[in-house]
Amino acid sequence: MLRSPEHCLLSKEGDVTIGGVFSIHSQISSPLLSFTDTPNSLTCSRINFREFRFVQTMIFAIEEINNSSSLLPNVTLGYKVFDSCGSIMASMRVAMALLNGNDTAYGKTCSEMSSIHTVIGASESSSTIIMLRTLGAFQIPVISHFATCACLSDKTKYPTFFRTIPSDYYQSRALAKLVKHFGWTWVGSVRSDNDYGNNGMVAFADAARLEGVCIEYSETISRLDTREKVARVVSVIRRGTARVLVAFLAQGEMDILIEEAVRQNLTGLQWVGSESWITAGHLATQRNTAILTGSLGFTIRKSNISGLKEFFDLENQASDRQCSGSEKLENVGNPYTDVSELRISNNVYKAVYAVAHTIHNMLNCEKTGDDTDVLKYLKVVNFPLKSGERVYFDQNGDPAAMYELVNWQRNRAGEPMFVTVGNYDASLPNKKQFTMNGINITWAAESRESVCSASCLKGFRQATIKGKPVCCFSCIPCAAGEISNATDSAECNKCLLQFWSNEDHSLCVPKVVEFLSFEETMGALLTAISLFGTSLTLIVSVVFFHFRHTPLVKASNSELSFLLLFSLTLCFLCSLTFIGSPSDWSCMLRHTAFGITFSMCMSCVLAKTVAVVVAFKAKLPKNTVLQCSLPIQRTSVFGCILVQVMVCVLWLTLAPPFPYRNTEQSSEKIILECALGSPIGFWAVLGYIGLLALLCFVLAFLARKLPDNFNEAKFITFSMLIFCAVWITFIPAYVSSPGKFTVAVEIFAILASSFGLLFCIFAPKLYILLLKPERNTKMNMMGKTQRKSL
Repeated sequence: MLRSPEHCLLSKEGDVTIGGVFSIHSQISSPLLSFTDTPNSLTCSRINFREFRFVQTMIFAIEEINNSSSLLPNVTLGYKVFDSCGSIMASMRVAMALLNGNDTAYGKTCSEMSSIHTVIGASESSSTIIMLRTLGAFQIPVISHFATCACLSDKTKYPTFFRTIPSDYYQSRALAKLVKHFGWTWVGSVRSDNDYGNNGMVAFADAARLEGVCIEYSETISRLDTREKVARVVSVIRRGTARVLVAFLAQGEMDILIEEAVRQNLTGLQWVGSESWITAGHLATQRNTAILTGSLGFTIRKSNISGLKEFFDLENQASDRQCSGSEKLENVGNPYTDVSELRISNNVYKAVYAVAHTIHNMLNCEKTGDDTDVLKYLKVVNFPLKSGERVYFDQNGDPAAMYELVNWQRNRAGEPMFVTVGNYDASLPNKKQFTMNGINITWAAESRESVCSASCLKGFRQATIKGKPVCCFSCIPCAAGEISNATDSAECNKCLLQFWSNEDHSLCVPKVVEFLSFEETMGALLTAISLFGTSLTLIVSVVFFHFRHTPLVKASNSELSFLLLFSLTLCFLCSLTFIGSPSDWSCMLRHTAFGITFSMCMSCVLAKTVAVVVAFKAKLPKNTVLQCSLPIQRTSVFGCILVQVMVCVLWLTLAPPFPYRNTEQSSEKIILECALGSPIGFWAVLGYIGLLALLCFVLAFLARKLPDNFNEAKFITFSMLIFCAVWITFIPAYVSSPGKFTVAVEIFAILASSFGLLFCIFAPKLYILLLKPERNTKMNMMGKTQRKSL
């Protein structure tokens, strides 16, 4: 069928005339321009049955209102319907025809004068914009049932525009939430190269960016494109790595795209569609199911218009075609007769009733009115339909934005069908706008994966790849002490000071508390050595006690020897205070016990050394020297110990050692140690012991060649060499050792110096007492002295 768009297609006289503009034909032919003859008229072809159903729905609504006794009584509505052929050029001519009238009509004659008060249409945003630029100058309201471009909400540009379909501003955001809901962060896009597609895709891209969704490619299609260009677009889609395609297309562009997609067998894609084609029945054919099954998209809520099906039956019987009279509407299978999916048709129905209620309210308030009055009353119209749905317009001329989420599925017979699987209500809070109703939405939506990069697991963070969108990234493991406890984390979070990352860096766990314990190998070994040294010292004490009346023991100053053995026993035992979990008492005890016991030990050694020197250097008789030296020895030992005790008391009083959780030395564990409190106190204690050791060494060194068969000064010199060597090497080892090894170094120094004193001073004596008893005589002890006196 060929028609000229500026000719009135259907019309009916009435007191008030409503204009209608629909894309009844989907193709238009441009005339050949020879510049010598008058150009031929534009001609339209390829009838669109879905659009023709919209026309019949408009006529049905007008007839229903004319038969109503409550709405516009005594006023008859008329109509003039034009065909825009889905063309901008044709839409301009239709707008002029609506204003000026036309004397040629298809089937019926239109009046020469235009009395149009309101226009319903057009079905596309670009066509509607062209009409508004003409009709808006005359303040004639335009109510569209299908023009969704968000740009039309701008009242500064289009003050006379209203619509019964929501703006793409909301649909674009709904589509972005949809792809994000299924984890599709890497999508391709194709759009109509007009106001509808371009504005809609810009809004979708902005919303998708906020949702963390990236667009791999964005292609455009026009229904006037050559087949080669459409084939190139399909090739781009095929080569893309995105497995989800967002198609913001008008019906005309979708028709030519799907035709080429079928030709190239473009399968394996998840289609996400806009409301213009997602419920288009003419696309739901067996030929297209391999490509479009599983498609998802938002559309206007489905409604029921009572009486519409019967009206189509009457129209069918009243046509000029040769019919038998037994035809039934349900047996005719095309989009015109399909009343099961009344979505956009319901928008046409609401638009007609909005005009009727506007005129009704205007006539009830004023006896006469002009187009300006129609516009004023249309802005505030608010009424319910018989279905219970309320019709009104907001300040932008838009209705409430509510959508159904539709999924293309197959019934048991393998035929495609539209199944509602969710809803979107823009009037609700953000988190409640998009809901799924739990229906299984087929493999296409559930198992399709479309990402540029695989998700980063817990314990990793995303790192952007230079030159690529943010959705393309590499996964970098979190550093030590950092975690990411969710997939696709943009950053790793540092654990708190008392925590550390677990092995897979997905959770912060309490840090391991480290101290030298009795249970671990090193602690158990040091404990065993300490107890061994204690036991050995006790054995030596028993041996010495057994031989206490022998010349050797008497010559060794038995009182100082037993006091030295006692102090060595305490030295071995004090090392045990360094093992175990530090506490307030153990921290104070370990350092003071160490300082006092070693001071006692050094005091005894110093007293023994002084006794040896005095015994050989004195000019008084031996008995007199012995009687004078014993009180001096006891006083000196007590005095030396008292000094260390006073230092320890001052340390504990002013700044005592305390348990400390060291988190600075090691980032992955907490070292439980004893803080010195006052370092001066610690080094004062250690320095005092060193001073006593140095005095012992000097005096022993000076007395090493005294003429005695058993020269004890020589052995004290060796013991002091060992003692000083141990503690000199202890200082750098103590400072540089990490964690519990600091304590181990200190224990080792205590044990090593204790064993050095024990073996150097007492081993030679034990050798004579146990293995060479014949040498344990007074004559042998004093042999060299007697020879010297001779």
